[in-house]
Amino acid sequence: MPDKVQIINENEIFRKYFFWMVEAVVRFERYNGEMSDPINRMSFERGDAVAAILHNPADNTIVLIEQFRYPAYHKGKAWVIELPAGVVESGEDPDETMKREIEEETGYRAAVVHHLQTFFVSPGGTSERIFLYYARINPDDRISDGGGLAEENEDIKVMHPTIDEALQLMQDKKITDAKTLIGLQWLQLNRDNLLE
Repeated sequence: MPDKVQIINENEIFRKYFFWMVEAVVRFERYNGEMSDPINRMSFERGDAVAAILHNPADNTIVLIEQFRYPAYHKGKAWVIELPAGVVESGEDPDETMKREIEEETGYRAAVVHHLQTFFVSPGGTSERIFLYYARINPDDRISDGGGLAEENEDIKVMHPTIDEALQLMQDKKITDAKTLIGLQWLQLNRDNLLE
């Protein structure tokens, strides 16, 4: 498998809020062992993110959230059902990010989060990765109503479907968010052998 990359030039061409764009000229090793000609590429940057499957085994429910997503508006549905998620702050451990976001968005305090997988969102255009987690919760772990942070203009609805109801939402194509589809598919495959 090829593994050589030569960065000829990289320039940040845009930065606003927590988004930025990098333009690069690169060469890469081809499958025949030769280096490619220089090519121009761009990458949309926003850092990494986390998402979690929160499972209450007592009533076999999970936690989903619904919130307004401007980028989805022009594609048909601005309120998107998702797993609790958030952006990893610079220098922050993804496990700690996940615990913080669970509390802010859902009101639950998760003592233990299990890292399941890390995957790219769309590696042809962005370097963003999602760290996917699983955590067990119970009603005693709920310390607030959740709903997000007012200072971040979050307005989050917290939902508690059973696993079967959540999987039906997926089957009915009501789930359009990729990280949530991946998380629910993991849950479907592993529901008989869930982590402690």
